[in-house]
Amino acid sequence: MSKALEVSEATFDKEVLQSNTPVLVDFWAPWCGPCRMIAPTVDAIAEEYAGKLKVVKINTDDNPELAGRYGVMSIPTLMLFVGGKPVDQVIGVQPKDAITQRIERHL
Repeated sequence: MSKALEVSEATFDKEVLQSNTPVLVDFWAPWCGPCRMIAPTVDAIAEEYAGKLKVVKINTDDNPELAGRYGVMSIPTLMLFVGGKPVDQVIGVQPKDAITQRIERHL
């Protein structure tokens, strides 16, 4: 089971936009092979940064409006939100170090 919280359009504002801590949003879909490849990395980041960073997952098949609102054209897309605004993103499968370096810039 994922360490990241599943978020939907109904809970996105509360969990992401109104969060007091930075939030890493994983836009994914169950059929996406690269999404499954990066999932363990996302879980590891959720565990490693617990208390400093919230990590959530958004299934783009179930929540297409959110993907559209943030211009997600391909998945996986990891988007970092600080103060309710997107400040960085990583598209595709990337090494954990590359992702955490980008997160560290905003913590």
